[in-house]
Amino acid sequence: MTITKLRRQLLAGETTPAAILESLAGQIAARDGQTGAYLTHDLESALAEAAQSDLSLPLGGIPIAIKDNINVLGQPCTCGSKFLRNYVSPYDASVIRKLRAAGAIPFGRMNMDEFAMGSATENSALQVTRNPRDLSRIPGGSSGGSAAAVADLTAIAALGSDTGGSIRQPASHCGVVGLKPSYGRVSRYGLVAFASSLDQIGPITQTVEDAALILQAISGSDPLDSTCLDAPVPDFLAGLHDGVKGLKLGIPKEYFGHGIAPGVRKAVESAIESLATQGAEIVEISLPHTEHAVATYYVLAPAEASSNLSRFDGIRYGHRASNPIDILDLYKKSREQGFGPEVKRRIILGTYVLSSGYYDAYYSRAQKVRILVQRDFENAFKQVDAILSPVSPSPARKIGQFSDDPLHEYLSDIFTIAANLAGIPGISVPCGTTDDDGGNNLPVGIQILAPRLGEAKLLQIAKAVESRDVI
Repeated sequence: MTITKLRRQLLAGETTPAAILESLAGQIAARDGQTGAYLTHDLESALAEAAQSDLSLPLGGIPIAIKDNINVLGQPCTCGSKFLRNYVSPYDASVIRKLRAAGAIPFGRMNMDEFAMGSATENSALQVTRNPRDLSRIPGGSSGGSAAAVADLTAIAALGSDTGGSIRQPASHCGVVGLKPSYGRVSRYGLVAFASSLDQIGPITQTVEDAALILQAISGSDPLDSTCLDAPVPDFLAGLHDGVKGLKLGIPKEYFGHGIAPGVRKAVESAIESLATQGAEIVEISLPHTEHAVATYYVLAPAEASSNLSRFDGIRYGHRASNPIDILDLYKKSREQGFGPEVKRRIILGTYVLSSGYYDAYYSRAQKVRILVQRDFENAFKQVDAILSPVSPSPARKIGQFSDDPLHEYLSDIFTIAANLAGIPGISVPCGTTDDDGGNNLPVGIQILAPRLGEAKLLQIAKAVESRDVI
């Protein structure tokens, strides 16, 4: 059931928040043993909140699953890492306070790539999550648990985080809706930082309307986050059904070259044709610095990660090594034992590009290229209202297929990371399925990108894609 349908039932007295929670708990018990989307869920605490639900609020009585790098008071926040296996949050993130203010009930901690570093949820140190559309395949990442639960109907909706595609890519792989807001639209306070200039929290839902409802609740200024914008929050539902007639939509030629699986190309092009049939004007555009986006991202994001993760030292919280020789040995052993291979790889890479003699050659140059990527989008949005592209070059791969090839994983984000570099909003909407790579009916998502703070237009176009009877 979607948020919209459940809200109608709640207001009509046909169900209760407690009944919804108990039904979800039954679904989790029956199905999550195969999918592995949930790390923990506390039904007793959620039922206590449900007893106080105000059904007059926009999300009154609706349980929302939470990615395990967003702090919820009294609940674990492991970030999918051994380092924080026993950590319990002493506070609520700002998005959690806003969800509660809108009547929602946080329910369940969702598996993820360790510290959000990965595109498959294979880098979780705690368990494997499988794609409910094909249990032999990855759900995508790093918000793989959130997307898998929504697709498996063990969650009504979920929050994820997106640093380079970590909401949109798993949403595409699992056949659900995933929205990354503009940088600064949603507070990051209480999100465990990976790359602070790139991270954003956003919804993963079954429908575009549900995504709009959650975005409405969590958007807005926050004095606890200096990067959160004090900008008006429009009514994201108001123009949802306005259609695309008269809109000009751009197709970047750099995003439709070699390397896209035939089934992905076919599904995305079919969605584009449908938008044209609905009255949109489709035009080719260029984003000339696209070829440099992956390299730029994998300099900047690890650099910020190496700085942010320096706080995990075994002293204040998290894993602490036993019997160290001295304080330096404690730091070394705690971090060596607590962090997984991908986290270590990115810390090492980030420390290298920030080190003396290499800062100008790598980090400083990457910041300059980031500006060029931002300008590409600024110029494009002078010509078009939004941009359309695939989310991922291929459908969900087999579990373990490229787990020893980090470069292949990094390149799988080629269509998503530029939006994070530019700070613009993006959404993945299901647009069909493919049988590429020997799979059957593997979901495909189309990516829609809009100018900064253009989420209302983004959702309007996404709704037009969703209205097609193809899924």
